[in-house]
Amino acid sequence: MTLSSPISAALPRRNTRRVHVGAVVVGGGAPVVVQSMTNTDTADILGTAMQVAELARAGSEMVRITVNNEDAARAVPHIRDRLLALNMDVPLVGDFHYNGHTLLTKYPACAEALAKLRINPGNVGAGSKRDPQFAAIVEIACKYDKPVRIGVNWGSLDPSVLARIMDQNASRAEPRDAGAVMREALVVSALESAAKAEEYGLAGDRIILSAKVSSVQDLIAVYRDMALRSDYPLHLGLTEAGMGSKGIVASTAALAILLQEGIGDTIRISLTPEPGGSRTQEVVVAQEILQTMGLRAFTPMVTACPGCGRTTSTFFQELASGIQGYVREQMPRWREQYDGVENMTLAVMGCVVNGPGESKHANIGISLPGTGETPAAPVFVDGEKTVTLRGDNIAAEFKAIVDDYVATRYVKKAG
Repeated sequence: MTLSSPISAALPRRNTRRVHVGAVVVGGGAPVVVQSMTNTDTADILGTAMQVAELARAGSEMVRITVNNEDAARAVPHIRDRLLALNMDVPLVGDFHYNGHTLLTKYPACAEALAKLRINPGNVGAGSKRDPQFAAIVEIACKYDKPVRIGVNWGSLDPSVLARIMDQNASRAEPRDAGAVMREALVVSALESAAKAEEYGLAGDRIILSAKVSSVQDLIAVYRDMALRSDYPLHLGLTEAGMGSKGIVASTAALAILLQEGIGDTIRISLTPEPGGSRTQEVVVAQEILQTMGLRAFTPMVTACPGCGRTTSTFFQELASGIQGYVREQMPRWREQYDGVENMTLAVMGCVVNGPGESKHANIGISLPGTGETPAAPVFVDGEKTVTLRGDNIAAEFKAIVDDYVATRYVKKAG
């Protein structure tokens, strides 16, 4: 018996609208979608296509690219063509700021090649230019049947909306604090922009909303409010989350609470890459948030103990790291060949205290000897002890057991 059954049935998504982004379904109870974004110069066709492909192979189900100038707009159809030549039909999302109306009008092939448009109502145009320029983008989205994410950000909030909310707040008998005013302005900007997009002809099932901030508590408050006041699918992300553990922890703290409450239909982890680090880390973190919560399964999960005075050997750490890397490397091939392998669970434990018990809870587990214990490593398969490994080839033998389990326990796909 294993304890790996998903709990997603207990976490229904709140909205009912569904938006189709290429072949990907967002909202309406569909699985939460993982999204990422390139950091290449979009005018660099090959470089951008290669990074999109890398992110897609890592598991990003949509990839956003910057479209900030004419060179970038001209490049978009060629990027899509290169991806199709690689047999990668990952939806491309165009990120537009300031000049989206001009670029999409001048380069219709760009609009046609994209699967979704992202616009920011805070910088689509100022004063009398705002509505006509916003309308121009919406009309293009309607013409090419493209969904639109209306993405508000507190770093570029529409000043006219903020001023109006501030004036309304000042007239209250008990004015709210500045943080509450800012949060209200974010939600109002998103909802009013969505209503205006529908007035201009964009169907309600072609709209996704986001309202990003970089504070965990503010993000939770904003999305709770927006979920109560609308039925659009919501894109979650803690903007400018930061580097390394800070960015991972902050994003997880915010998104996990919202996802647990049924809020959120796509997620993106906005990590600043370490110097020389891979952009794909943000995809892995997004997947691991969803998988550890039981919302989705992407790759076999490895349980491993933290180590203590009973585990002075580092072998169990090396084996756990090696096995985790091995299953990620094998997943593209396994996913093509077998159904359900992403739900497999593994345990690599370091001593007799919790080792056998944790190993029995996993599909495959190994309990390595701790300090002073008999130099033997029992292996458990679906709760039953099957073999005891000894000697210098434990890692290779354990990987062979994993390979055999995949080949014999999961249904091979036709063709």
